[in-house]
Amino acid sequence: MITTRSHKKMFAGIALAAVAAFPLAACSSSDSSDSASSSSSESKVSVAKPVARINALSGKDTAVKLDPGFTDALTSLGLTPGVVGDAKLEDGSLIFPVTGGNVTVFKKGEAKPYVIGQIQHEGSGFSLTAGDTKVEITNLNVDPGISRVYGDVSVNGKTAASSAFIFQLRGATLKPLQVEGETAILEGTKVFISPVAASLLNDTFKTDAVTDQLEVGVAKITVNTTPAA
Repeated sequence: MITTRSHKKMFAGIALAAVAAFPLAACSSSDSSDSASSSSSESKVSVAKPVARINALSGKDTAVKLDPGFTDALTSLGLTPGVVGDAKLEDGSLIFPVTGGNVTVFKKGEAKPYVIGQIQHEGSGFSLTAGDTKVEITNLNVDPGISRVYGDVSVNGKTAASSAFIFQLRGATLKPLQVEGETAILEGTKVFISPVAASLLNDTFKTDAVTDQLEVGVAKITVNTTPAA
């Protein structure tokens, strides 16, 4: 019989492996995805056996250290960044609390993508303001399987888009996993404005200066290695 202590230890180890893997999947996935490739991935995943699952992510946060090029671009456009809800802007980083989600990990090579799931940041977000126009982007949801971040967009309090493609992720600079107590930290994935968000911001603020080559910053993801109770 497996004791409660050994069961917890085993589960924590599996959970840690899952947390360690999900940003790597985000880094290795293509920035562009179509329905055909998505269907193919789902088909391949469906016949593979998962090696780990976390069904209830909870606690800690995702921080994005803002790139100087991004902040300079905001200044040149006359845009003022801010935070919404539970988010924070500290020491040049936007910080969004992790509120939920799930991650499933497959053996690399047996499924593509080999990590699927979502990491949710409900009730927080960031804003960009110019004059009497304010754009808020909230409820960010990271999809590691396709290297995308989705969110809800409002302009002056009115919904402009729901679950819109906001950021794309590129992780060639991802650092090795760090473990501190019961948390796992992965840092280094670069965050870029998506084509969808670039178009929306250009239309709203009457400019053409925002492109999908604009680097927002570098992400640092800190999560608990055990699921919510």
